[in-house]
Parts: sequence; C-alpha cells; structure tokens
Amino acid sequence: MTFTMEQFQLNGKVALVTGAVHGIGFEIAKSLAAAGATIVFNNLSQESVEQAMKLYQEAGIEAKGYACDVTDEAAVQKTVQKIKEEVGSIDILVNNAGIIKRIPMIDMSAEEFRQVVDVDLNAPFIMAKAVIPDMIEKGGGKIINICSMMSELGRETVSAYAAAKGGLKMLTKNIASEYGQYNIQCNGIGPGYIATPQTAPLRETQENGERHPFDQFIVGRTPAARWGTPEDLAGPAVFLASNASDFVNGHILYVDGGILAYIGKQP
Repeated sequence: MTFTMEQFQLNGKVALVTGAVHGIGFEIAKSLAAAGATIVFNNLSQESVEQAMKLYQEAGIEAKGYACDVTDEAAVQKTVQKIKEEVGSIDILVNNAGIIKRIPMIDMSAEEFRQVVDVDLNAPFIMAKAVIPDMIEKGGGKIINICSMMSELGRETVSAYAAAKGGLKMLTKNIASEYGQYNIQCNGIGPGYIATPQTAPLRETQENGERHPFDQFIVGRTPAARWGTPEDLAGPAVFLASNASDFVNGHILYVDGGILAYIGKQP
C-alpha cells in the first residue's frame, strides 16, 4: 500500500486514556484528539474528572470523563460498557494511570508493594481484558501501555515500580503475541525523565545558584542534554495509535532522549 499522511489520522476512532487528568496522560489525549480521535478518560473520583473536563474544554476538546477505579475489574467492565453505549466501542486504549512509591525495599511493606503492582500492572491487564473482545469483533484495535525506563533498569527506592513496569513490558509483548492475529497491536511507550509539575522541585535552581543535583544527574545522563516534555510523547502516541503502526507489535518505544543508549560521561 502506498504511504499517505492519512495513515496517521484517527478520525472516527474512540480513544480511552486512563488517568488522563494532567501531565503525560493529558498531553497524550490532546495529541490523539488533534489527530481526530474522540477522547474518553477516567480517574478515581468524580471531582477530579470534573476538574479535568474544564481543562479539556479550555483546550477545545470535547472529551467525556468517567469516575472509575482501574484496579476494580467489575467497575472497569461496567465503565467500558457505558462508554460503548454513550460514545462508542473503544478503538484505542492507552493505559496511562499509574503510581510510584519511593521507599527503600526493606522499609516497604508488602501491602505498599502490592498497591503499586495493582495500579501499574494489574490495572492494564484488567483494562485490556475489558476492551479486547470488542476490538476482535470490530476487526482490530490499538493498546498502548505507558511503560518506563524502569521497565529496563533498576534504581534505588523503586523496587515495586520497577517490578510492575518490567511486568508491564512483558504483558505488552504477550498481548501482542496472543491477539496480533486479530489485528490488535499492543505496544508500549517508555518515557524518559519528563518535565512536569510533579518533577519541578527536582529542577529548581539551588540557593547557591547551581542546578539541583538530580537535575544535573539527569541532564548529564541524557544525550539530548535536557529533560523531556509531555509534548515529546505526542508524536509517538499518535504513531502507535494509528494505521501507520499496523505492523508494529509488542514493541516498547523509549522516548528518553537517548538515556538507555548511553553509558554516561567519563568522570
């Protein structure tokens, strides 16, 4: 088939982006909307959903939000059915919702470990399980899991997060393996260190005028010599959600400025 830019268009597609109320999820939802998709999203509370609706309206996006706990299988099945009735069956699922607990492993309780794994790994399984039957019936679909560099690397204080994101990488590959025959592509995006309000304290100039030590560390470890921005994830998300990626399956696209390719500067 001859390539055309129309392969990147998402007109007529319904995209569900979990937890897309700010930051990376919100930016991905905006990019999918710009490509023509109808956006639906969820978050834990109705209050947070309503606040996010204002952000979407300000951005000129007619999104629809739902209060739903992505770790609750019954609630997810009910919400997916409601979306199907009110908006349409889901063509694109972006498993964006996630949490992290930065606690040394020996200080972390098993319950805290389970909570991170529940949100970051079990929930994407629950969400994918809920949407795949309709994707099969429609003849195809796209699932994008938001992985992490911690899908490949370890780091102090993030044992649960790294375990969950490593598992999410393998869940991505297994969904591709099991459902690729139905024209369902499941891929992941692994963001590098992204400049968001949540990471702002790590980038603040210190009282002595120097950069924060962690800021220096990240910039020094990144060939691009900068933090990423949520906008850096927009193009990769549209690509993986579109027909342009129809023969890309089980792949993790690391959008990290080159960190994973780089051993670092010699001291």
